[in-house]
Amino acid sequence: MANKKKKKENKIYLIDVTNRDGVQTSRICLAKLQKTMVNMYLNDMGVFQSEFGFPVTRHETNYLNANLELAEKGVLSPIRLEGWIRATVGDVETTFSKVPKIKHLNLSISTSDQMIVNKFKGKLDHEGVIKEMTEAVHKARKLGAESIGVNAEDASRSRLDYLVRFATAAKQAGADRLRYCDTLGYDSPFTIYERVRIIAHKVGLPIELHCHNDLGMVVACSIAGAKAAIDAGQDAYINTTVNGMGERAGNADLVSVILAIKYSSGMSGKYILDERLKLNHAWRIAKYASYAFNVPIPINQPGVGANAFAHESGIHADGALKDRRNYELYDYEELGRGEPEIIETGRHITTGEYSGIKGFRNVYDKLEIKFKNEKQAAKVLELVRYANVHTQKPLTNEELRFVAKYPDIAKKIFTMSP
Repeated sequence: MANKKKKKENKIYLIDVTNRDGVQTSRICLAKLQKTMVNMYLNDMGVFQSEFGFPVTRHETNYLNANLELAEKGVLSPIRLEGWIRATVGDVETTFSKVPKIKHLNLSISTSDQMIVNKFKGKLDHEGVIKEMTEAVHKARKLGAESIGVNAEDASRSRLDYLVRFATAAKQAGADRLRYCDTLGYDSPFTIYERVRIIAHKVGLPIELHCHNDLGMVVACSIAGAKAAIDAGQDAYINTTVNGMGERAGNADLVSVILAIKYSSGMSGKYILDERLKLNHAWRIAKYASYAFNVPIPINQPGVGANAFAHESGIHADGALKDRRNYELYDYEELGRGEPEIIETGRHITTGEYSGIKGFRNVYDKLEIKFKNEKQAAKVLELVRYANVHTQKPLTNEELRFVAKYPDIAKKIFTMSP
């Protein structure tokens, strides 16, 4: 008797959008070196894909191409680097002219009555939106896109029957996923579950969940949407950002989403999270993003907040000391926490835009990095100065190592042509 082919188990993958939605947060930004480092940390953590920027935006061009070069070298691998553009033929053409080696794209267009009427102002109607989107998908595939996600902006306020038509057209045009965008954080976990389950079942397309935190339910909605997609027999992709950075009240926090899937009673052991994810990198990436964005990690942030494993009341402290499971669902060691951190309290030499060669060498000697000759040292020093102009703060050890190891790519990242 022939063996039956094992049924494919659907999984939950993470697509981090820190370098797209996170950097759209009002009043803050990341330098191109910092965006590159976020990609490096995400890759080390095992995240499936990074939405690494805007291919049609001129000041992103060198950064995007440099990061794709890192991918070709195997440095940013196996993470996939994906660009965000509007679902128009013009944006697709511009993308491949500026960033010719890009392979992964998300094409975005509004689908709610509210936005079609009050944003497009007669430029597009409901049929026009579908036509614009499908033409963009065809063009992207023709020009070499290997994976295409189609974004239904404001999906949570869009008519469900229209979303099914929109998603069906996207699938027929060759799209790989539908991104269900809860653009205003309007959904509840109950409504997003029902809506996504219907779409995934009727259309037969993997669903990407892009949720916002305007009503404080972003992680719950993301998890509920992913559960719905898998219950309907499709893979799910959750959009996250490091430390929940994002427009207005933010996006789904990367670490919180992983914890929710691994440890919540409704998900743990029932739904499969991408096996490549390494939770023990959580502390490193959260700390780096906090430094780069210059936004402190909230004291009560799940997993990585200062109080995430702090106990003060007598009953709680006593219980935690007897058995950590009394008051802790998971171990701090799992997040890469627990090691003592050394803070310099004496002389401390940093590198910056006005650094000299002796201070520069002192810093790199401590990192155990040696240069072949004076010429190489001078080249890296000049790049470190430029990096500091970009970041406007002392470089971290990992940033310093990156510049020394990949000076030619660093130079591209620091270069812009207005």
